Amino acid sequence: MNPQLLWLIPIFPFAGFLINGLLGRKIPRAVVSTLALTATLLPALLVTKLWMAMTAAGGPLTLSVSSVPWIAVSGFHVDFAFTVDHLTLIMLGVVTGVGFLIHVYSVGYMAHEEGYWRFFSYLNLFMFFMLVLVLASSFLLLFVGWEGVGLASYLLIGFYFKKDSAANAGKKAFIVNRIGDFGFLLALFLLVAHYGTLSFDAIFAKIAASPLSGGFYTAVALLLVLGATGKSAQIPLYVWLPDAMEGPTPVSALIHAATMVTAGVYMVARCHVLFNHSPLALTVVAVVGALTALYAATMGIVQHDIKRVLAYSTVSQLGYMFLACGVGAYSAGIFHLMTHAFFKGLLFLAAGSVIHSLSGEQDMRFMGGLWKKIPVTFWSMTAATFAIAGIWPFAGFFSKDEILFQTFQSPNPLARLLWFVGLLTAGMTSFYMFRLWFKTFFGESRFSQSSFAHTSHGGDHGAVHARKNTHLTMEAEPETAIHESPLVMTLPLMLLAVLSVVGGWVGIPAALGGHDAFGHFLDPVFSSVATPAAGQVAETASHGLELTLAAISLATAALGFLVAWFFYYRKPGTAAQLARKFQPIYSLVYHKYWMDEIYGRLLVTPLLVFSRLILGGLVESGVVQGAGSTLAASAQGSSWLIRRMQSGRIRSYAGWLAAGAAVVIVLALFIR
Repeated sequence: MNPQLLWLIPIFPFAGFLINGLLGRKIPRAVVSTLALTATLLPALLVTKLWMAMTAAGGPLTLSVSSVPWIAVSGFHVDFAFTVDHLTLIMLGVVTGVGFLIHVYSVGYMAHEEGYWRFFSYLNLFMFFMLVLVLASSFLLLFVGWEGVGLASYLLIGFYFKKDSAANAGKKAFIVNRIGDFGFLLALFLLVAHYGTLSFDAIFAKIAASPLSGGFYTAVALLLVLGATGKSAQIPLYVWLPDAMEGPTPVSALIHAATMVTAGVYMVARCHVLFNHSPLALTVVAVVGALTALYAATMGIVQHDIKRVLAYSTVSQLGYMFLACGVGAYSAGIFHLMTHAFFKGLLFLAAGSVIHSLSGEQDMRFMGGLWKKIPVTFWSMTAATFAIAGIWPFAGFFSKDEILFQTFQSPNPLARLLWFVGLLTAGMTSFYMFRLWFKTFFGESRFSQSSFAHTSHGGDHGAVHARKNTHLTMEAEPETAIHESPLVMTLPLMLLAVLSVVGGWVGIPAALGGHDAFGHFLDPVFSSVATPAAGQVAETASHGLELTLAAISLATAALGFLVAWFFYYRKPGTAAQLARKFQPIYSLVYHKYWMDEIYGRLLVTPLLVFSRLILGGLVESGVVQGAGSTLAASAQGSSWLIRRMQSGRIRSYAGWLAAGAAVVIVLALFIR
């Protein structure tokens, strides 16, 4: 494959962004969607060709293309260059493949929305920046894509900008990510100061050839981790992601499954050479990932909004990926990133199909009994639910168990504790996902109490969102108005359902009769962390341990299913009784540990006071406005004096002439 074709992969979606952004108001919606889909399909086809070229016998391990020098200042040199290796291939496949299906789905979901052209323009822009991020061959170009997806997420999350909640959610995502990006920038400054370059290959080669002290690598790695916690919504910068649900559902699917939030995981994996020189930084990554996985899972248990359950699920699953990277199991982390893209993209799109069928209802308390009415959505979401719960043989079982196994046997001193946290999180994940499944599709029909009724009667259910799909009318009875989504929406569901089932089979380990093809595919990238082959006895023991841990994990997932079945199907009132019995604990978790309020009191309010009183009062009013007032007064005084001089009276001119001559004579005397 000609490496020059790499330029076209991000250029196509950028062209779609420009055309729809500039001309979208004036062209039909069919043309807008055709342009947007073509701009996403063509990169997917190029990536397919790239896969065929690089995986063929004798194919190259890497492909690179570079422009003329991008920045060359005082010995600092950075090229605008793209590089593709096996890790990049996987990310490109996820971004373009899942991204294209989300674009297709959006054609149906957004069909009756205002700003149709604007939505697809932003969606293409998001794809452009994510592809730049993945293809970048340097930290600087990666940072361009990194900031770009932040901009695109701000635009998409705040798509319904007339709603204050949506506008505020977009701002929150943008500002919180800037905190992490500050750490990222500091890391880049340190790398430039020590290595004089930001090229991945150059820096990693210098690290391997002559490593510096561990303190330097720890500082750089921890600053990069700060950036990753913002982009991938880890503790303490996770707070923006649940609010991002204010955007259209396809946006949630794109952000959570194929782009943005996985950027932090990808960056840590890409910088594995750097992180391997700092055991402390790796431990921080593992601990942050494990705590985030557990913490977010507890909040997912009590949410009623179907999209918010999935949002906290994303935060939790990203924690799993960080846990894998923190114990040095980078291949396992990327494996879960890929399978997560399949089932989480499907979960959000299926949730959007449910919301679409209910004309905007998102509260699971007003769902139920849907499995017969929207069968394609039901069976698709079933595949994704079983996958994320870690049920064999669905995709999530293999990737999640690989993370737990690698964590258990890692040399990290906290390995056993981290494994237990991961196992506990797996059980909670199974519980809250099957809770969502039972409440949405099974039990009695609650449509007569849904938004069709309580919205029109002024109901005050805080979790109920405003109806966004206005093309349905409620003249019909609520249950007869419920319908399956159109083919343009259900076709991506069916394709992702297949991937949610079989997508993990490429990583079946030897202990379960497979060949771990996924891990071997990434060996050329992570060869520096590969473990030397052990003897046959150790390998057999490892297989036995892996089977044992897999059985424990599967039993934990089954237990989560049984508890959800009992609470929400067999005895549906039990959960509410427990919530009332343990009201303080339930309230704490339901209100998300009051973290938004704590951040507001400790950080936001002091900053607002400082900006309004100090910056607004002293700086703006005193300095800025004071300087402006002084200049204005000076101009007025000067103009008054000049008006007196230019009076038009000859006698006045003679007086001024005499006064001027006197001043000149006096000055001449003093100068002598």
